[in-house]
Amino acid sequence: MGRRFGWLWGAYGTSALGTWLAFGAFPLIAIQVLHAGPAEVAALSSVGAAVGAAVAVPLGPWVEFRRKRPVLIGMDLVRFAALLTIPAAFAFGALTFVQLLLVSVVVAAADITFRAASGAYLKSLLPSGDLLVANARFESTAWTTTVIGPPLGGVAIGLLGPVATVVADAVTYLLSAVGIRATGGPEPEPVRREGTRVRARDLLDGWRYILADATLRPLFFNTALFNGLLMATEPLMAVLMLSRLGYEPWQYGLAFAAPSLGGLLGSRLARPLATRFGERRILLTAGTLRAIWPVGLAFIGPGTAGLLVVMGVELGLIFCCGVFNPVYATYRLRRTAPGRVTRTLTAWTVTTKAATALLTALWGALATLAGPRTAIALAGALLLTTPLLLPRGTAAPADSAEPAAAPEQTRV
Repeated sequence: MGRRFGWLWGAYGTSALGTWLAFGAFPLIAIQVLHAGPAEVAALSSVGAAVGAAVAVPLGPWVEFRRKRPVLIGMDLVRFAALLTIPAAFAFGALTFVQLLLVSVVVAAADITFRAASGAYLKSLLPSGDLLVANARFESTAWTTTVIGPPLGGVAIGLLGPVATVVADAVTYLLSAVGIRATGGPEPEPVRREGTRVRARDLLDGWRYILADATLRPLFFNTALFNGLLMATEPLMAVLMLSRLGYEPWQYGLAFAAPSLGGLLGSRLARPLATRFGERRILLTAGTLRAIWPVGLAFIGPGTAGLLVVMGVELGLIFCCGVFNPVYATYRLRRTAPGRVTRTLTAWTVTTKAATALLTALWGALATLAGPRTAIALAGALLLTTPLLLPRGTAAPADSAEPAAAPEQTRV
């Protein structure tokens, strides 16, 4: 894939490992260091992500017309600097909950901007035929770090405290910036419109583009609804397993970490399966199969048998996601016109995060009224309907295609 992609891949793997090393560090700091209550911890998880998504909205149009590699480096350095303020404040006894919340907002906004810019940079870096290989490697790396990161982070937290993992996470962003800087090579200057200011109508341009495309539109709604419903059950599973069924924390962690090996296997099979059967068929098949598994989580019981049920369901789900995700990411990139990738990916990510926050709040209220098992079962039942939103037909994605829409909807 070339030296430049090698550096980009290494940078991604480094920052992904840091993210999983520090998994859960912010809530732990809030609880153990700042003695925060449940409401504050919930706000840290939801409000920070929601406000960060809102902050990222105007950055999409702004980044679209700039070279992406400097933006990627800048976002890594922003996250590095923001995270380092936490151990610095802790060392001087000045750490506050407000600071944690502000850092979570900055990191969330930088994450969304980085993801959007990285998609555009990858599309400019590689020929279209190599995109699936690249995305499959990113996916396999993500699942690998999911397997090894939380256990290592747990050991580090036990020995050094949660602030130490935040330092490790910050350093990996710095190393990621160095790796992206080392990719080198030329990057074409994006075609700029007249003027440099971001207009109000530009903020919605990504959504206009998605909704005007008959292929992107159903995929957009499918992923937003699937991810939102799936993530909404995550805190409910914690309550059900740790509180109602009496599982130990290490069993809970094992139940979700070990099946991540299925994601590694699935991502390795994504390219050969797509080559043999076609990307659209794999999207439809894997997207349908991944929706079947989550309803099984509503039927878990206590003891070893229940733990095996969780691991089996998660293994099947994560394997299907491992196949689906790189094909979906590649298909979306190929379908999006080069001059619109950043705005499209920003709109996509912001919508997914907003849907996740909303559905998590709704399912939390539902679990309070009807119990976590009932709420998990309802989410699983609704997930069974998400394959209806997957794109169908035979139209092939076109890298330079503009969606059929009125000129005022798509013109820069």
